[in-house]
Amino acid sequence: MRQLDLQVMDSALQWGLDGHPLWLCTVLSTYGSAPRAPGAMLVARADGQFVGSLSGGCVEEDFLEALARGELRAPAQIVRYGESDDERQRLRLPCGGILQVLVEHRLPDEPWLDHLQDVSAALLGQRRLVRELDLTSGKFSLAHDLGGEATQVHAEQVRIRVGPALRLVLAGLSPVAEYCASFARAIGCEVIACDPREEMSGRAPQGVRFLPQMPSEFIADGNCHEATAVVALTHDPRIDDLALMEAVRTPAFYIGAMGSRQTSARRAERLARVGGLNEEQIARIHMPIGLDLGSKTPAEIAVSVIADVLRVYHGKARDEL
Repeated sequence: MRQLDLQVMDSALQWGLDGHPLWLCTVLSTYGSAPRAPGAMLVARADGQFVGSLSGGCVEEDFLEALARGELRAPAQIVRYGESDDERQRLRLPCGGILQVLVEHRLPDEPWLDHLQDVSAALLGQRRLVRELDLTSGKFSLAHDLGGEATQVHAEQVRIRVGPALRLVLAGLSPVAEYCASFARAIGCEVIACDPREEMSGRAPQGVRFLPQMPSEFIADGNCHEATAVVALTHDPRIDDLALMEAVRTPAFYIGAMGSRQTSARRAERLARVGGLNEEQIARIHMPIGLDLGSKTPAEIAVSVIADVLRVYHGKARDEL
C-alpha cells in the first residue's frame, strides 16, 4: 500500500460519514503494460469527485462517464478495460494493457463505515489483513492475512490484501536524507524524520512528519512495521548506531546506513562489540547503503538509496537488475 491509498480511504470515510454513496474501485489484475499495480484503489462519488488512480487518467474518465450514465450500481462487480484493440485505442492504454477492476457501489450504512474504518486502521497499523468479498451477494468481511498475491479471484470470491503503507523512517536529517525524503514522497511513501538536534528543526521537506527525538526512541516504541524502511544517513554514530541497534529488532524490511566499505566494516565491528548484535542481525543492515551507481552528490546518493529500498521491497535480487 502507498500513501495515495491512505488518501483514498480517508476520503471514503469522510464522504461516507457525510452520507454519500460511494464507488470503491480496486485493481485486481493487469495484463501487458499497466501504470498501477494490483491493489491500487480509487473512490468516487455520484457527482464525479474522486480520489486515487487506476491507470493514470484514461480508465478513470471512462469509469466516471459510466457513473454519469447511471451504470455500475451492483454492490460488487468486476469490470475489464482494454480487452479489444478498439477499446485500448479509445482509452489510450499502453500497448497490450488490460485492467481487471473490482467496482463496489456501497451505501453509507453502519456496516460499510465500520469496514472502511477497519481497512484504514490496517493501512496505518502493524499487520496485514485480507478483504474478502462475495460477488454474488456483495457481502464483505476482513480476515487475517496468510500471505499470497496482492489480489486473488476464485469463482465468485475476491480476496484483497491490505496492510501498512510503505513507510520511510529517516534516522536523522542530512542533505542526502532530505533528498531521500523528497524522492520517497514522490513515489507515495509515508516519510517520518527523527532528529533531536535543534539545528535540524524546520529542515524536513514539505509533507514529511518531523519528530524532534532520537530515532532509536521512535523505533523502540514499536513504530516499524513490515512495510518500513529505516535509513541512517547522518555519519553521526550517536544517531546512526543507536537507530540500527533498535531497527534490527523490528520487522522492518529494509535497514541501511551510509558510509564507505571501510566505514561500514568499522560500524559492523562497533555494533557487535558495543551493541551486542549477532552476525544475523548485522547481515540485515545494508552497508554501504544503496545501489552502486557511482553516485557522488547528495541527490545521486539519495537516488541510489531509494532505488535499493524499492528493489528489496519488490523482492528483486541485485543480479536481476
